[in-house]
Amino acid sequence: MRVTREQAAANRQKILDVAGTLFRQHGFDGIGVADIMKRAGLTHGGFYGHFGSKDDLAAEITARVLGNEGWAQRLTGTANPSFGAVVRGYLSPRHRDDPGHGCLFAALGSDMVRQPRSVRRAFTEGLRVRLDALGKLLPGRSAARREKALATMAGLVGALMLSRAVDDPNLSDDILEAAATTFGRP
Repeated sequence: MRVTREQAAANRQKILDVAGTLFRQHGFDGIGVADIMKRAGLTHGGFYGHFGSKDDLAAEITARVLGNEGWAQRLTGTANPSFGAVVRGYLSPRHRDDPGHGCLFAALGSDMVRQPRSVRRAFTEGLRVRLDALGKLLPGRSAARREKALATMAGLVGALMLSRAVDDPNLSDDILEAAATTFGRP
């Protein structure tokens, strides 16, 4: 049966939405094309009508998730959030507890070194976008803002990763709170 252009576009969008969540939950290598397509309610064979390979999908997901504007607003629920509000939103228990819809850096950062160049390029460009957004929330000269944004982003991602990794809920909360206190000052 022939699929309309509109249905093909909707199917592609569904694959992207599902894969974005599953990659962040399970890692790039922790989920296969068949499982992604099954979760999207589509057949495995239909995948290659949309993407040349799983790596192509991973690169597109990475670019899509990280290039998405409004990152700070989504974290805080505020149109013009402060630097401190972004830090607190990022280091919240809600964000920690929802890796499938949370930060791709924290969910997949350690996987990136083993990914093909196209995925790493999308990751790098996404990091630049996020650093620029974070830097705009900081006072001072551009070089100082960039340095603070770099250090803060590294600290936020590391803290979120550690808070997800430990099996002690109190320690996890302590990690988030200590990092929020340390990094939350502009």
